[in-house]
Amino acid sequence: MKLLELLGVFGGLALFLHGMQMMSSGLEAAAGSQMKSIMERLTANRFLGVLTGALITAAVQSSSATTVMVVGFVNAGMMTLNQAVWIIMGANVGTTVTGLMIALDVGAMAPVVAFAGVFLMVFVKKARLQHIGQILAGLGILFIGMDTMSAAMAPLRELPAFVNMMATLSNPLLGILFGAAFTALIQSSSASVGILQSLAAGGIVQFSGAVYVLFGQNIGTCITAVLAALGTSRNAKRATCIHLLFNIIGTVVFTIAVMLFPIIPAIEAAVSGPKAEIAVMHVLFNLATTLLLLPLGGWLARLATLLLPEREEAPAGEEMRLVYLVPVAPGGKDGGLGMSAIVEDQLRGELRRMLEMARQNVDSSFRAVLDRDTRPLERVEKREEYIDFLNREISRYVSRLISIETNERGSRVVSGFFTISGNIERIGDHADNLAGYTRLLVKADIAFSDKAREEIRQMHDVSLRAVSALFSSEAGTSPWLSKVAKLEQKIDDMTDDFRRDQLMRMREGACSDEACILFSELLTDFERLGDHVLNIAEELTKAHTTL
Repeated sequence: MKLLELLGVFGGLALFLHGMQMMSSGLEAAAGSQMKSIMERLTANRFLGVLTGALITAAVQSSSATTVMVVGFVNAGMMTLNQAVWIIMGANVGTTVTGLMIALDVGAMAPVVAFAGVFLMVFVKKARLQHIGQILAGLGILFIGMDTMSAAMAPLRELPAFVNMMATLSNPLLGILFGAAFTALIQSSSASVGILQSLAAGGIVQFSGAVYVLFGQNIGTCITAVLAALGTSRNAKRATCIHLLFNIIGTVVFTIAVMLFPIIPAIEAAVSGPKAEIAVMHVLFNLATTLLLLPLGGWLARLATLLLPEREEAPAGEEMRLVYLVPVAPGGKDGGLGMSAIVEDQLRGELRRMLEMARQNVDSSFRAVLDRDTRPLERVEKREEYIDFLNREISRYVSRLISIETNERGSRVVSGFFTISGNIERIGDHADNLAGYTRLLVKADIAFSDKAREEIRQMHDVSLRAVSALFSSEAGTSPWLSKVAKLEQKIDDMTDDFRRDQLMRMREGACSDEACILFSELLTDFERLGDHVLNIAEELTKAHTTL
């Protein structure tokens, strides 16, 4: 085989995989942040779940992309293991579409499809149509790559060594191992099945041997999900285990069936052409395995739990850690189908934790000032350190994601969360300032007047109402923003009123100089706290989301 032909094989494979990635990115950009709600609506019913998995996989031409998304959703706690079963089954059915299109020679239309896609991407301004164009361009490039590989592999039929090696694949075990290894290497069953179809069309491998390679390819495609599950939760690993079990069970059943029954001659008689024969067997394998295991979906989930039982973990200490932000993509990469939904959910969880800590510190600090009690201050300081830690980690995570986020709404939400994290941290800082005033009150034996103490109680009450409003299920709506804005205005008005009252007390000699200074500082923190609450509310409304 000449170097130019070898480069043609690798170049065609590169185009195929790049086209697949473009399609996945296009779908992610168009609907990534809506994936969670789509899944929630369609996975309650097993039949709809299978159909959803099949359609998504057919759209991106990759069962690996769909399965990795499912692993991410399970890992983030956005999907149960039982829901994942149906999507995984559907993904295995949907991946057969590529082989069918190759058998039907859809690739002849690839240049037209690619041109249509590029036209939409370049000349149309509407974002949704641009995303559809990216999907179409990816589909066209995918089939151009497939044709390039097929043409480059044609000379292989003249190489006796290669032909002899292919002949050994009629051995079921060798064929399955070869198919699994090759698919694991390129991490795409669609590409490896397409290559197998090209080899069969060139007469290099016989259909009787190709079926075993095909069965192995279904196992090899699980490698991407296995890599995605590294470093994830136990449940996410179980989702990968279900994917493996599905294909291993199918391979065992079909290998025995092919050896005992005349399935191969029946397919050869029913359809003409090696490409079509392999496509039909691929459909039959995945469809029959799905029908066989569909009533046993719950059993598959239980078996995965049995194979990967819960580990006994040491009791959680007080160390600072992220609870929701966890890696979800293979190889530690922050990308992939459905990533927008996963990232939003994880960031929302961490921000709610962070805001709850800030709310507790606001409450505890005002109480400490009123009671002149320094005992709660150690907890306030620890929470403040935790808030600072979360802000750093969230900011680092978001800055890494903004550059790769392809979904417009997802990008807007993630950017908003970055701003929200900084504002929560500032609320924590002002609560910490309030705690510091308690130490000064005790150390210098300063006491506020009864009137000042009543005003501090009012500040305490409205501050908690303002921060708590950010947890509302109505957050992100215009009416809700108006309510928060009124609360912030109330804080401003109270600040002005209390400053005037303070000046009157100073003129009357009703408060000491030290008490007046501390009260003035307290009013400044109170007013700034309201500003940061309003900043957060405005960001949530811009992104039309909640915490």
